[in-house]
Amino acid sequence: MKRLQDAQQFEQAISSSTPVIVKFFTTWCPDCVRMDQFIDEVIAAYPQFTWYDINRDDVPDIAETYNVMGIPSLLVFQNGEKIAHLHSANAKTREQVEEFLQTIS
Repeated sequence: MKRLQDAQQFEQAISSSTPVIVKFFTTWCPDCVRMDQFIDEVIAAYPQFTWYDINRDDVPDIAETYNVMGIPSLLVFQNGEKIAHLHSANAKTREQVEEFLQTIS
């Protein structure tokens, strides 16, 4: 997973014609740490997506624009448009994440 550092990198990443998943996280979030324990296996199982992460605290305006109210959240973009959003309440287990990904694959 590639780390996005700022709004410019974010905008460039989401403009891809292939689906892009951006994981919004923070360093102080226990659910984010839990997701980190299984996300590499999920990424390996879904190579059709390009995966990024971005620290929500570094880009509060982007988080607000895309309604990232809780973390971790997975947002799916294609051609600059958000096409799906897995909210934090439903992103606590590998099974929940994979169920979400199957709906957009």
